[in-house]
Amino acid sequence: MISVNNITVAFGGTALFENISFLINPKDRMGLAGKNGAGKSTMLKLLALEQSPTKGDISKPNECKIGYLPQDMRHQSGRTVMEEILTAFTEIQEMEKRLDHINKELETRTDYESDAYSKLITDLTDIHARLDIVGAGSREEEVEKVLRGLGFDRNEFNRQTSELSGGWRMRIELGKLLLQKPDVLLLDEPTNHLDIEAIQWLEEYMDTYHGAVVLISHDKQFLDNVTTRTIEIVNRRIYDYKANYSKYIMLRAERMESQENAAKNQQKIIDQTEVLIDKYRAKASKAAFAQSLIKKLDRMERVEVDETDNTVIRFKFPPPAHSGKIVLTVENAGKEYDGKRIFKDANFIITKGEKIGLVGRNGEGKSTMMKMIAHKVSFEGTVQLGHAVMPGYFEQDQEEKLDQEKTVFETIDELAVGDVRRQVRGLLGSFLFQNDDIDKKVKVLSGGERGRLALCKLLLEPYNLLMLDEPTNHLDIRSKEVLKKALMEYEGAMIIVSHDRDFLKGMCDKLYEFREGHVKEHLCDITEFMELRKLERLAELKSAAPVVKEVPVAKVKPTVNEEASRSLSGEKEKLQKLIKGRISKSEKEIEELEKQIADIDAKLSDPAEYDKASKEPGFFDKYNMLKKKLDTQMEEWEKLAEELKNI
Repeated sequence: MISVNNITVAFGGTALFENISFLINPKDRMGLAGKNGAGKSTMLKLLALEQSPTKGDISKPNECKIGYLPQDMRHQSGRTVMEEILTAFTEIQEMEKRLDHINKELETRTDYESDAYSKLITDLTDIHARLDIVGAGSREEEVEKVLRGLGFDRNEFNRQTSELSGGWRMRIELGKLLLQKPDVLLLDEPTNHLDIEAIQWLEEYMDTYHGAVVLISHDKQFLDNVTTRTIEIVNRRIYDYKANYSKYIMLRAERMESQENAAKNQQKIIDQTEVLIDKYRAKASKAAFAQSLIKKLDRMERVEVDETDNTVIRFKFPPPAHSGKIVLTVENAGKEYDGKRIFKDANFIITKGEKIGLVGRNGEGKSTMMKMIAHKVSFEGTVQLGHAVMPGYFEQDQEEKLDQEKTVFETIDELAVGDVRRQVRGLLGSFLFQNDDIDKKVKVLSGGERGRLALCKLLLEPYNLLMLDEPTNHLDIRSKEVLKKALMEYEGAMIIVSHDRDFLKGMCDKLYEFREGHVKEHLCDITEFMELRKLERLAELKSAAPVVKEVPVAKVKPTVNEEASRSLSGEKEKLQKLIKGRISKSEKEIEELEKQIADIDAKLSDPAEYDKASKEPGFFDKYNMLKKKLDTQMEEWEKLAEELKNI
């Protein structure tokens, strides 16, 4: 479909690529890999024909349609969400006009044997085929499917795009591309502004997409679930792997080991040859032999070992300060913005060392809850930190709140106290700020550098509650893995908001889902939660499916709803298994809570123990909170049992 032929790209005399060639085939699912600055985004611009190579060429068939989603783009205003998304059908409207013109021509012409008449028939066939590919007959259904999949509610379809954030407007641009159904889809970090559910929907959409897909992403699980081919850009050349990202990492390690072994063996031959040259060069009878060895060395093509960027942030959170058993109590908490209800009646308790995740679609209140815990916004109900709790808060836009005029060193040095002041340079070095980097002003740093600097600030205090709102924004895959390892080893309590499933996997003890104005506890990890949400979406599709009368045709293409129904019936046992697992976890939680309450009851029944316990700060608060948590858990168990019964 697209042929890249010996291209070279140079900027200011420095080559980014040299003599690169590869082919993008129909239905390819390709990920571009390489360190920052290797040229991944430039490659997408070249494939989109928005930039020309210095040498070589990129060719494609005339009928091949290319769709390109850059990281940053200008957005149009003055339209509603629906009006803007419908601009995706400009091609369909033009084809329909052409179709009308051809049909009128065919009605009046009688030169059936002419080349012109044959050309009209060919054009007619091609247009019908293209209209079938882009789904011209089901536009309304497709528009709603894409908008809902990307996270828009129906009541937002008539909202002005100028009222939306840049992230939501980027979703509209992605939706327009998907509806246009180009033959080659080029996506630069498409998951940056998507929540977990929208990412999962996009993965499912990509699975049945008719064309080729080439993408760049720092979301490891998204790459693994979508791609089947990886092109690595390194040292101005490429390596083509028929594998997804995780498999590519293993194959790359094998390639590097092979290169190193080949280079060592070649160096042995070179050393031995040079010894022979030195030995025979001075002897007249062997001079010709020595010269032949010299020419042999000159002709030898040296094995190059690809340089890899092994720099990665290195850090460990300091041991947390001592705190009470109850770290956070949230009771009947809620929030409204300008009369719009975000959520209400949130109830949960976080105990010492517990790690929880807040999940749900964008705009449902996850970041708002973090701000409520940090007391940065007003709220309803109770949100109370426990005894001696020291929260460290990383906001979603934390890097933007850094003082732009201060240097990297000043940003950390002004907050460092005690022994940490003598370790500021080493601390910054572990976050890849070395040599002259520490004297750069914040305003000249990249998004990734600012994110690392904001994370570095969290190490300056022994916080016993970390609150992290999208901490992986702007971090590459290796840096995410280092951060995840540090958080897994962290001994304090943690609340985290993230749309990166691979990052969340194995991290949290439980999840709190923000959905449709309510907060629901899930005693499972992110993988099980996403599987449950997928099955719930299928159930919603089935309940919304209209009754379709049987059509007496030999072959009828199944509708989306019919496919959903079949998928649902096949997934029934899976859903039952998931809910039974959640019931089992809920029962264990109830058993543990009942045990803790029984222990306290035993203390209260002993006068000596009662007198001692009553003097402990927060003793009765803890007792009451445990009882409330038990009530909440019992209600959750009853809901799960009812769900299982309904299936």
